[in-house]
Amino acid sequence: MSIKVLVSDKLAQEGVDILENTEGVEVTVQVGMSVDELKCELPKYDAIIIRSATKLTAEVLAVAPNLKAICRAGVGVDNVDKDAATKNGTIVMNTPGGNTVSTAELAITLLLSLCRYIAPACAKLKGGEWDKKSFTGTEVNNKTIGIIGLGRIGLAVAKRCQGLGMKVVGYAPFFSEKKATEFNIELCKQISDLVKLSDFITVHTPLTDETRGIIGKEEFALMKDGVRVINGARGGIIDEDALLDALENGKCAGAALDVYTTEPPVDRRLVEHPAVLCTPHLGASTNEAQIGVAVDAANQIIDALLNNDVRCRVN
Repeated sequence: MSIKVLVSDKLAQEGVDILENTEGVEVTVQVGMSVDELKCELPKYDAIIIRSATKLTAEVLAVAPNLKAICRAGVGVDNVDKDAATKNGTIVMNTPGGNTVSTAELAITLLLSLCRYIAPACAKLKGGEWDKKSFTGTEVNNKTIGIIGLGRIGLAVAKRCQGLGMKVVGYAPFFSEKKATEFNIELCKQISDLVKLSDFITVHTPLTDETRGIIGKEEFALMKDGVRVINGARGGIIDEDALLDALENGKCAGAALDVYTTEPPVDRRLVEHPAVLCTPHLGASTNEAQIGVAVDAANQIIDALLNNDVRCRVN
């Protein structure tokens, strides 16, 4: 008897090919369904592969109590009600390795572009104005970057920052001193210690109840004047109102954002702020990352349901 897999978001063909070429798997690709359409289709399947567009709420999962597995082709699973899935006995997995390099490289791109005013300088030159005086930047060499979250992506960012001559301090509650020494990272026991030391701050954690607003008004008050912050992880980890206040009062010299509390942003104050460099959630938007997460998702579904080998479970 075959297992039936639904792919409800755009997935690189390499991942679909793996499913189609695996004996005992029937795959259907149906992208762009409404909530009602999804509720109608989902009970027919043993597993579903999603990206960020499909929202597997408690209401949706309630109609598919026999769904065996969900795999998010990517890292964040905030579009899945994990508690509801657990009650159903449904495995929830993600693919944390496939977009590590892509996301880390974007963080470095945002960091350097922010420091050198790449976007506004480009816009002025394209507009016909040769303006060198307005765009005197700052170097990252010999500066301190604070990295909140030292998982795969955080460590990849740390390695690249060290290659740029930066000192790295980090915060991660369960990261050992031994491992920090191995990666040449000064480990901070509290967020407050990290923000005081850092010239730049970047966040690389999932969005959870514990990390929501982890950088807020109190943390900004402790930061160095002229600090710059980067968020390429999830909107809401940095409190957007607190960030806006810090930009307005001069505490924060600039911010680079790839993610937002609401996507696309409804409140436009940050994205339209002159000191904010913004991109539309491009962390995994490379050809290599798209293929990587698709291949990982396909293989994880196959291994979980056909081989009883579950990897990267998050519930």
